[in-house]
Amino acid sequence: MVISMNIVEKWTQSSLVLKIIIFLIIGIILGFTVPKWSFIGFFGEIFVNALKAIAPLLVFALVSSSISKAKSGIGSRFKIVIFLYLLSTFLAALIAVFFSYTFPVSIHLTTAINATAPNINNELSNLVLSVFSNPIGLLSQGQYLGILFWSVVFGFALKKVASSNTMNVLNDCASAITKVVEGIIQFAPIGIMGLVFTSISKSGVEIFIQYGQLIFLLVLCIVVVAFIMNPIISAILLKRNPYPLVFTCFRESGITAFFSRSSAANIPINMKLCQRLGLNEDFFSISIPLGAAINMDGAAITITVMTLAICHTIGITIPLHITILLCVISTLAACGASGVTGGSMLLVPMACSLFGVNSDIAMQAVAVGFIIGVIQDSCETTLNSASDVLFTATAEYYN
Repeated sequence: MVISMNIVEKWTQSSLVLKIIIFLIIGIILGFTVPKWSFIGFFGEIFVNALKAIAPLLVFALVSSSISKAKSGIGSRFKIVIFLYLLSTFLAALIAVFFSYTFPVSIHLTTAINATAPNINNELSNLVLSVFSNPIGLLSQGQYLGILFWSVVFGFALKKVASSNTMNVLNDCASAITKVVEGIIQFAPIGIMGLVFTSISKSGVEIFIQYGQLIFLLVLCIVVVAFIMNPIISAILLKRNPYPLVFTCFRESGITAFFSRSSAANIPINMKLCQRLGLNEDFFSISIPLGAAINMDGAAITITVMTLAICHTIGITIPLHITILLCVISTLAACGASGVTGGSMLLVPMACSLFGVNSDIAMQAVAVGFIIGVIQDSCETTLNSASDVLFTATAEYYN
């Protein structure tokens, strides 16, 4: 028993990043050598499902608790971080437009798929209506915009009427859920081993060479936003070198986000990183879940690049003012992305409908998107999740 406790203690105290790298290498080796050992991938499914299961409850408890006991003086930080989220998402779409015209890419389209193109007005209406749905249903479905709305309402209501004992109970519940999350995160290396094993065993090296031009374009845009645009935004506000903070965010948040491919599942990991950075918990316990819902630089890039790739393929010429409108649409659509695997691809037909592109063609592009999703969605989620922490820290340091 003592030996077991010593092993657990050593495991929890050792570097999480180092453990992730080690198990990542193990997963790659196993994926190539024993691809039929499908039970290894099961560990990855358990890890992601566990995070997805606890994350909605964590967000609701932390946000409502933080709002109810929040002190005055952090409101300006929320204005700054929301502005940064939306600005970076719009600029990411603009960068995607620039590189899409600099390196135009076509998609091989084959047979038509019967589908109905989403209508922009309908999509926005559905998004608004979903926010006002049953809070219990939103928690069970992991609808984070709705969860954020009701947790804020609940938090302000508690601030008005709750006694100190009630506030303490709510705070204790939030702390208990956080402890559960911390326990789950300790299994991240094993979970990532299973996730990378599944990717390698199913697709092999072909996943790295198929659709190379499209993957290159998407990754190029993501890298430019991650390591040039967003650091410039941070540097302008902080008036200092942003790269130590940028590299910390990508090392400690981006690695797990890359393999979980879910901004929602990475919320607990980002919370822990903000805590280690010494940020105000009243602030980051709201801004991080908010970022997972509306800070979608990667999603805006994906929607814009895929839409323009379709237009290049079928020969549609897009005027400059329409590309600006596309950036606005991509920004709004990205803010409504689900925060789970493949969410942004499902919004590509909505952007395509802006140009009158047949839904059959748009859905073929979605199918291509899911083929390259192992790389595209992983890089997209890495950018989204790491920039949540980057802009949260920037807003606080600036304030």
